[in-house]
Amino acid sequence: MGYKIRLANVSVQYRMPSERIGTLKEYIIRRIQGRVKHRKFFALKNIDIEINEGEVFGVIGHNGAGKSTMLKLFARVLPPTIGRIEIMGSVSPLLELGAGFHPELSGRENIFLNGALLGFSREEMRKKFDSIVDFSGLSAFIDGPIRTYSSGMWARLGFAVATASRPDILLVDEILAVGDEEFQKKCFDRIDDFKNNGTTIVIVAHSMQTIQERCSRVSWLDHGELKFIGVPEEAISAYRKSQNN
Repeated sequence: MGYKIRLANVSVQYRMPSERIGTLKEYIIRRIQGRVKHRKFFALKNIDIEINEGEVFGVIGHNGAGKSTMLKLFARVLPPTIGRIEIMGSVSPLLELGAGFHPELSGRENIFLNGALLGFSREEMRKKFDSIVDFSGLSAFIDGPIRTYSSGMWARLGFAVATASRPDILLVDEILAVGDEEFQKKCFDRIDDFKNNGTTIVIVAHSMQTIQERCSRVSWLDHGELKFIGVPEEAISAYRKSQNN
């Protein structure tokens, strides 16, 4: 059993304006005048990680620790500034459910739209359509415009579309905090089914209970640095101790 994700000495650097600029117009004027000053900072610094095939891997840390940046690397939407990253297989990122939905289109139309954004053909989405609607529990609303959906309904449909096929790698970022308890259980059951069939899963969560119950290994990030990687109990303990200091 080999690795599915490997980061070798990876760093990600961002450039940010060194002072707050209130409007886009003011920013453009200052940019033309050469008066916009930037500062550079590392969202991730010298990260070395291997995540194995079939592993459930957790990522914890305070807000701004670099967790979302790491998931963007895994999702192939952000390249590293320094270092090398290897991703072996297809990736399904559950980072922002329904991000590709259009509010004026119906749920039905958005299923096909989101499927196309995920790389599926219209024929493939036709075959998946009934199971997606059944999983979401939104058959009574599927022909209504998405703008009339509650945030929970939006998330239901987004999750159903994003997990319509089992990926090699599944990225989960706090999305299971939305929806009712029954739907959360359905989500976890589907994730468990993926895990049992060999999918590698990366979970970012603020819920230490979720991390402890679901993950085999956990990494703790702090200000872009990898402070600890190991079994959940030890990673959570180290993280909590740092919070109390």
